[in-house]
Amino acid sequence: MSKTTYKRADRVADQIRMEVADILMRKIKDPRVHDVTVTDVELTGDLRIAYVFVTTMETGEAERNIFIGLSKATGFVRAELGRRLSLRYLPDVIFKKDVSGPRGDRIMQLLDGLHHDTDGQEPSDAQNERERTSPS
Repeated sequence: MSKTTYKRADRVADQIRMEVADILMRKIKDPRVHDVTVTDVELTGDLRIAYVFVTTMETGEAERNIFIGLSKATGFVRAELGRRLSLRYLPDVIFKKDVSGPRGDRIMQLLDGLHHDTDGQEPSDAQNERERTSPS
């Protein structure tokens, strides 16, 4: 039974993700809310709260203004979702910053740096063995 609920939650979350992205792109008139990408939606088990993860290329004060604009638009987004989705209970919408993208980029940067540092500099196994067994 829980598998069915889980699948339904995934389907509802995916539908909310698409609809919120469309609402933000086409319906929001707030100039603070621009260049926002909806990356994911996580629903609570009871489908009452939708955490909408967004990312933007802006940083600092501009990014803060975007999230202020998103928080002000939450009621409008929820009402628009109510018009578009046929759900018994419409979830509360909470916008959150998606940090997985920049964090993933940073990890890839570090891994690339490690890879470049070891290219051509790593001794072969035979050389390692000689260094361990040679008298000092």
